Amino acid sequence: MRILVQKFGGTSLSTPQARARVIDHIRRELEQQYRLVVVVSAMGRRGEPYATDSLLDWSELHCGDLPPREKDLLLCCGEIISAATLCGLLHREGITATVLTGPQAGFITDTHFGNARILNVNPERILAELDKVQVVIVTGFQGQTESGDLTTLGRGGSDTSATALGAALHAEMVDIYTDVNGILTADPRIVEDAKPLSYVSYTEICNMAHQGAKVIHPRAVEIAMQSLTPVRVRSTFSDSEGTLVTQPDGFRDVPAGIIDRYVTGVAYVSNVTQISVECDRTEQLQLQVFKSMADNSISVDFINVTPGGVLYTVFDSDSEKAISALQALGLKPKSQSGCAKVSVIGGGINGVPGIMAKIVEALSEHDIPILQSADSNTTIWVLVKKEDMAQALRALHSKFELHR
Repeated sequence: MRILVQKFGGTSLSTPQARARVIDHIRRELEQQYRLVVVVSAMGRRGEPYATDSLLDWSELHCGDLPPREKDLLLCCGEIISAATLCGLLHREGITATVLTGPQAGFITDTHFGNARILNVNPERILAELDKVQVVIVTGFQGQTESGDLTTLGRGGSDTSATALGAALHAEMVDIYTDVNGILTADPRIVEDAKPLSYVSYTEICNMAHQGAKVIHPRAVEIAMQSLTPVRVRSTFSDSEGTLVTQPDGFRDVPAGIIDRYVTGVAYVSNVTQISVECDRTEQLQLQVFKSMADNSISVDFINVTPGGVLYTVFDSDSEKAISALQALGLKPKSQSGCAKVSVIGGGINGVPGIMAKIVEALSEHDIPILQSADSNTTIWVLVKKEDMAQALRALHSKFELHR
């Protein structure tokens, strides 16, 4: 049985024209003799009636202090509406289909309502239904606890549902359909000559997703990588093959030099605040600072620890709380809000001389000061002022010739 998993996001289902394109993609793959499992998100984005963010807004305005368990019950409605709508449209086109909720599709999760983790996927019912119908539609973003309570998987949960099903079903491929034509070397809204990528490795796209590229959720990539399930990121609104995501030795018919590139793309995370704390009591300082952040549920990033103090970033929205917590300890933090973390990402960075020199050169040519830097095997990060972010992305994209 050749199984293909297709995932369609909210914009892919939000209008009659978009839903017609979804049906075209389904029909094309059925003609290729695939058995199809279609994962759907809630329709539309914030402001549209059935979008997840709209349901969250409704909860805030009308539901009082709704407990997390009951909030997940509310949020599950959006995907159910999408799935039922698509099922009816497929039947009208003569394509047999059935709908399974996340729990009916076999998703068992922990009890962390609102951001549950998948413990197991049992696809037996999906396989049984594929013997009866051409398409099994599964509501993404959903699961249930071992005691039977509905849960949701958090941001990017439908992507995660799709790759988890791909792994459980040993699917030939997972196609993630979005409103962009695959993965690009940079955000095209900022870098005008950003180029579509035909192939990327799991590690590269996982790092791009973690560093701000929003095409696919990093949890989804990690599941695909662990199971070696190939993923394609494609546009609902074209027939392009999009971007294939797999392990490097899984690339086929790739022109020489494509995989042996140093840098794959640039990404960014904006609206962060840099915090620095200096103190003579360094051992106690480090423990105090990071325990204080943890106790206040503040996520920290871009961490540098030195004998003289600590330097790190938080989101702008958490900066006041972070500074107040440090001051309550008798510390005197310094902060700079309105920063952005710019990332240069590539599987070929590790051990290559001159990458950091190129980054410094590119930013220096545009008088962009580097406030902080760090690196890993596949990523080099620089912190810049938010007003310099767009120019920094363009300069780095050009310096590494990613437009070619």
